[in-house]
Amino acid sequence: MPRHLLGAAIVTALAVTLSGCGSGGGSGDDALEIWIRQAPDSDSAKTAVKLADAFTKASGVKTKVVALFDDFETKLQQQAAQKNLPDIVINDTAQLGNMQTQGWLREVDKAKLKGGDQLADRAWQAAQAGNGKYYAAPFSAQAFALIIRKDWREKVGLQPPQTWDDLAKLAKAFTEQDPDGNGQKDTYGFVAPAGTKRGYASWYASSMIYANGGTFLTDSGGGKFTPAVADPKTVEAVKWLQDQFCVAKTVNPGAVSNDTTVTHEVFEKGQGGIYLVGPYVLARFVKSIGTDKLEVVKVPKGPSGGPGTLGEGENVYLMAGSANEEGQQKFAEFAVSPDGQKIGMNKDANGAIVRLPVNKGVDMAAERTDPRWQVFQEAYADAVYSSPVPNWAPIRQTSADAINAVWADCTADVKAGMDGLATKLTSELQAQKAS
Repeated sequence: MPRHLLGAAIVTALAVTLSGCGSGGGSGDDALEIWIRQAPDSDSAKTAVKLADAFTKASGVKTKVVALFDDFETKLQQQAAQKNLPDIVINDTAQLGNMQTQGWLREVDKAKLKGGDQLADRAWQAAQAGNGKYYAAPFSAQAFALIIRKDWREKVGLQPPQTWDDLAKLAKAFTEQDPDGNGQKDTYGFVAPAGTKRGYASWYASSMIYANGGTFLTDSGGGKFTPAVADPKTVEAVKWLQDQFCVAKTVNPGAVSNDTTVTHEVFEKGQGGIYLVGPYVLARFVKSIGTDKLEVVKVPKGPSGGPGTLGEGENVYLMAGSANEEGQQKFAEFAVSPDGQKIGMNKDANGAIVRLPVNKGVDMAAERTDPRWQVFQEAYADAVYSSPVPNWAPIRQTSADAINAVWADCTADVKAGMDGLATKLTSELQAQKAS
């Protein structure tokens, strides 16, 4: 079977393939196969095809873009088992350790990546494994901020939040003062993807933890780490959020079971007015809710620390076993170039696969006229990436299970829950030989 031909059952049941040839026709088996974690036929998938088309036009290398969303990592596992990995994967920065420890990735030489010296140092951190080597080219960055219903905030007569107390007061007003004016008590302050799927509870809590000066792991040097989840600053942040769920009751019902797909819809339906999230949904919400009804505010510093917010994004991964290593290298270089970055940014339109550019030669303000993007760019200066352990995925998932448990059970003691989490993370770090 040709290397780039997906198994028929997987194609039928699991994938939708988009052709990304410069000629606009179907790609052959010798095409560079590019997987991206986006929904098939979505605006983001179409942007990926535009990027591949432009690369083909510039290089002459044929491409095939495969857009997959649900169970993306599982499908990669299936391809790895068949020794038939794609050539390129564009995926979350947090997945680097998981893929690298399984031997799926080629090492990237920063000095030999054309344009690599033009990429932000902070972005390169997200391409570095626990052994100090690089296994990806940074492609897209993002920091988290608060998307707030501005019309609701003005209706309740409050200013944009500058402290956690301000944020709690705004959430309470949104919950109790009928900001949508429909005469019913059917709105809430926060919408939150607080479920455990793909570690969303810890993903959501991260920005508040970092904003309070807390963290998940402390770097002990030499590739070794110790849990920090039971430290006072981290516990304080998780407890503050538990109070929003359980005492103030300002979080949308069902949040402890929701992922981002559901939470996006909850926000769009006007069930809540504050969403701590990345910039990738800004254009979508501008279109569905209305530009004059939305504002973006940096996450306020917590009472014990800050500033800080979750930093993440996507890398271009050069997959092991490719018969076209030259094509892999050329695509990575094009993707990080100013031209590639601008295509991926997609102006102010929906479907951006480059949220914040990693190439220092790209002026975001010149590419996007919406000033709200600049708030995310400013927040990135204080962004915190996940620790470069061999595999972050089980740490995020274990943390999500523990954090979700203390939000779902209002009788739960947060400190005890975080103590238990610290014990589990110690065992995980030992298993990864990172403790």
